[in-house]
Parts: sequence; structure tokens; C-alpha cells
Amino acid sequence: MKAAVYQGKHRFEVRDLPTPEPGPGQVLMKTTYSGICGTDVHGILYDLVAPGSVLGHEYAGVVAGVGKGVTKWKEGDRIAGAQGGQPPEGMVRGFFTPRYNFRTMGWGEIPPAFSGYAEYILMDEWQPAAVPLGVSDVQACMVEPMAAAMHSVRRSKIKPGDTVAVFGAGPLGLFAMQVAKAWGASKVIVSEPAPARAKAAKAVGADVVLDPTKVDVVEEMVKLTEGHGPHIVIEAAGAKPTLQQAMETVRREGRVVLLAIPWEQVPVLPADWCTRDAELTTTFAFDPEEFPECFDLLERGKVTVEPLLSSNSLISLEQLGETFQKLFKPSEEIKMVVKF
Repeated sequence: MKAAVYQGKHRFEVRDLPTPEPGPGQVLMKTTYSGICGTDVHGILYDLVAPGSVLGHEYAGVVAGVGKGVTKWKEGDRIAGAQGGQPPEGMVRGFFTPRYNFRTMGWGEIPPAFSGYAEYILMDEWQPAAVPLGVSDVQACMVEPMAAAMHSVRRSKIKPGDTVAVFGAGPLGLFAMQVAKAWGASKVIVSEPAPARAKAAKAVGADVVLDPTKVDVVEEMVKLTEGHGPHIVIEAAGAKPTLQQAMETVRREGRVVLLAIPWEQVPVLPADWCTRDAELTTTFAFDPEEFPECFDLLERGKVTVEPLLSSNSLISLEQLGETFQKLFKPSEEIKMVVKF
């Protein structure tokens, strides 16, 4: 099979590797689409990935083989992963240790199920999720980031009628705002400087999109919420000023959820916002039940992925390396997906 193998120093090489054989309790998937995640981009940018690794954890495909004892799947079933199923009892949510540190521990060893930049992927029987008939493969490969965004909205304890602000209209921000709308947000305000991403935010239902290079977004968001500030703020940008802006924006006793993972130190000045009894909540990965909830929203048309894709979004495996190089810098592209 073909796989994009990381060589170190920001370089990938497409190699022919042996196609895995499913052992007892395992499933082999033939990949159809595999999305590029921003965390993978950061791992390569900071050269934290061990040479010889195959990355990729946002994917969909078809069962190509099953191992002894597998009863849940059969060849031809449409599935998505890498963590869409119900984990065994006792496993920490997200498969990580209770003191997991993403920056220092994120790429120590890549499990087979997190090796999605390959024609075939080996998983344990419980790991994939079944893709409903009403969801396409390209939609299914985006359910993993959508579930992470959904988890952030759930962590916000949103209530019908709440006003929501989203900083950053990348894939996570666009999914978070759509889930917030589906769950009853009365108004969603988005801060995004990139024109293509701002356009996508409007296309998926943002009530107001602000350009932070042209206006004071904190001031505008407070004005748009009758002087109170939004009930919920999702920080999905991870830029240097956005966590401080999010905390300045939220209303008294509101909640800020840090969905992005900033990879540089970000300045905050608590004296500007600590008097409002607001909460700052972090979020990472998702709960097992959120995969089927995402499929349901996609099937019902409550969430759409089309505005996230452009004519340049679908790439070949051979284009993976050059695509990562482009993503190291701010880009007009929103979601990049390897098509097999």
C-alpha cells in the first residue's frame, strides 16, 4: 500500500509499505478520504513527529477485511475513525492518560489507527463508527473534528436562546458555530480576518462576521449583545490576542471555552475580566456518543461541510508534503483532504 511517511525536517515521502493484516479483534479499512488536522500541522511544523511515522486521524473508508472474532463489521461496511466507537470500559476518554500533555506527549508513538495518510488503516473492532447512508465519505472524514467542536459546545453548557461568539472560522470554529445554532443559540457572532473563512462563516449561518483587523471585536460583540457580552465564547483561533479578547468579551457569569490549542505563549491580563465571575473551560477530543450525534446533524442538514471545501481542497497523497508546507503559514484554504 502507499503511505506518506514522515522523514523529519518537514519532509514526507510516499512509500510502498506492506498492507496490514487484521489480527484477532481487528478491522482493516480501505481509505477513501483523510483530512489534514491542524494538530498534525503543528506536530510537523515544530518537528515533534518521529521520522518513520505515518500520521492522519480524520478519515473514512470501507471495511476491507476483518480478523478472527470480529462480529460488528463485515467487508464493504462504510466506517469512519479513528475514535468513533465506544472504548472498552476503564479507558480514559480520548485514550490519553489523566495527565496527558499534548505538546510533550502527543507524538511519542503513533498507534495504527492514527495512521490515516495511507491506503489502508488497521483498527481494533471497537474503534470505527458506522457511516449512515445519508452521509457521504467526504462528510464522514470530517466528523472527527466536528465531534471535537461539538464537545466544546457541550462543555459550554449552552442553553436555548444563548448568544455565542466564535473567535476563528477555521474548521473547528465553523463546526462549533453550526452546532451552537443547531442547539438553540439565538445569535452567533464570528471574528475572522481571512476573507475566505469569513465568507464560509456567513455561508454556514453566522449572524454577524467581524474583521478584527478593521474593528475592535470586543467592543462590537458587546454592542451586539445589548452591552452585556455573549453568554458563550468559543476560542477556536489560537492566535496571540484571542484568548484575552475572548475573556474580555464574555458577559458576567458567562463561559469561555478554549477549543484551539495555542502553541506559543499568549498574553492575558486577568485584571481586565476577572471581576465578572466568568468561567474559562478547556476542551480536548470528544465523547463516544458525539460521533453519532454529528452524523445525525449532518443527515438532517443542520451542519454542512461544503463551505469548508474549495476547488483546491482535495489533494492526492503525493501532494501531502507540499500542502503541509503551505499550511505552516496563514492560508485562505479552510479544510484540506487527501482523496484516495
